[in-house]
Amino acid sequence: MSARLSPDGMFYWDGQQWLSTLSADGRTRWNGTAWVPASQLTGPLAYQQPSRPMREATSWTRPLQYTVAGFYALQAAYSLSLPFWMGGPMARAMTQSMNESMQRQQQLNPAVSPPPAGFTDAMSTMLTSVLTVSLWLAAVFGVAIGVVAIIGALKRWNWVYYVVLVLLGFSVLSLPANLLSIVGGSATRAFGGVSMPSWTYELAIAVGIPAAALFVWMLIALVKRGPWAMRKVAPTLS
Repeated sequence: MSARLSPDGMFYWDGQQWLSTLSADGRTRWNGTAWVPASQLTGPLAYQQPSRPMREATSWTRPLQYTVAGFYALQAAYSLSLPFWMGGPMARAMTQSMNESMQRQQQLNPAVSPPPAGFTDAMSTMLTSVLTVSLWLAAVFGVAIGVVAIIGALKRWNWVYYVVLVLLGFSVLSLPANLLSIVGGSATRAFGGVSMPSWTYELAIAVGIPAAALFVWMLIALVKRGPWAMRKVAPTLS
């Protein structure tokens, strides 16, 4: 048998790459010297379907896996902590925005009777309850995403790689918005929006910068090598 054939007879080397010995119509196969009817072959050469392309880990693969898993472990812990410290600032910001809106409406319409006594307190209590529930739902969702990302990174699931890449891309897009919120927080209030304390935006930027760096690394790895920086290789010869 020609040395140009793989041991299983399914591929032959054309000098640059491994190609299937089976013809496009599936009727003939290259035996190393000539094309012969595939139905006449027995043993390894009788296989009709070539194996799928294989991927092997590179020097980037394991560090990338552990970095993604570690990043999402921190993200899950961060998400779980939100209800404990973010509820108060958000409730105060929403209450302040509501009060300012009511004051503007009163100034624009002085003939309209003001809200009844206790209305503001009741609305604040309701907002606090809604925000608390929302934050806990967000925390559970964030932890679930983190768990899936960690498992997917350790198991090298390709679909998780693309999902993580998209999520990190959204983090990159949010960086300019957070910078603008720090610089123009007063302008946000002037248009009736809700302006959170500046430290919340600074924290978001502190989280977004590592996310941006990881996004760039994953994108380069995907373009140069493939998902999880795993490179395609020729069929395994055994």
